[in-house]
Amino acid sequence: MRADRLVSLVLLLRRRGRLSAATLARELEVSTRTVLRDIEALSAAGVPVYAERGRHGGFELLPGFHTELTGLNHDEALALLIAGSRPGAQAFGLGPALASAMLKVVDALPESQRAAAAGVAERLLVDPETDLLARRVPADDVPGEIAAEIRRAVLTGHRLRLHYAAADRSPEWRTVDPIGLVMVRGQGYLLATRSGADRTYRLSRVLAAEALAEPARRADHVDLERAWQERSTRFRTGGDQVTVLARVDPARRAELLATALTAVESADGEGWPRLSMTFQDARHAEWALWQLGVAAEVLTPQWLRTTLRDRAAAIAARYPD
Repeated sequence: MRADRLVSLVLLLRRRGRLSAATLARELEVSTRTVLRDIEALSAAGVPVYAERGRHGGFELLPGFHTELTGLNHDEALALLIAGSRPGAQAFGLGPALASAMLKVVDALPESQRAAAAGVAERLLVDPETDLLARRVPADDVPGEIAAEIRRAVLTGHRLRLHYAAADRSPEWRTVDPIGLVMVRGQGYLLATRSGADRTYRLSRVLAAEALAEPARRADHVDLERAWQERSTRFRTGGDQVTVLARVDPARRAELLATALTAVESADGEGWPRLSMTFQDARHAEWALWQLGVAAEVLTPQWLRTTLRDRAAAIAARYPD
């Protein structure tokens, strides 16, 4: 146990430079007295760690000192870091061991790749529900070269060109600023901004991707889990929201308002209010309006009017008597 802690201490100093005894104690979840004893043990073992006294002092390694972990390439290290972002190890009491292992993985990478890999946990999010539902929900099939190009843009902080096929629309090229990647129930999503507006793209609908040389316009740090929670109800299907204009019976109005993402109401000359609503996707819109039966009339889009009519006609044909 102490050997693992000593390695973690060395790797913390390697990655972050000079650190105080209090900071090291907090990171390693031990007392400052234990940290001081560990520093003495490292010095006795020949590790070049020294102390700087004063207000901004702390412990530091001599420049150039590093540990070796051979046989691990960048993608292998990346896969381990992604796996390490899942909560299972914490649940089984392996949190400290996992933290130590992740430090070793990052330290094993070349200097040019270390900074990008260290930010993996911030830019890639694997929903814990993925493992629970993996057998029931097939994973998206995303070509490896497309996934790799998107991942490269996300981790290196470059803008990204996507050839994207939104539902019921012709594929279009668009340039976005990537923020992070999320995997939820076997489906992958790219969180990004486009012209400053939030966008979420389903990876299985990306036909081609190209990481550009231009730096992405994004914050240096992001709380990806929080960003996903804020967007998921609006963008779970990759940004394919549907806008519906409908006349609604006032007695059933509250039902639509409760399920629509947004709604704007205007007066109607025939007594029923008009609601301009956005829904998560086409299926959501069809379900919500079908529930109201004749208590709502879709005015636009035409495809939804046709869908509801055909559905009603099919049920009427099933019960001809």
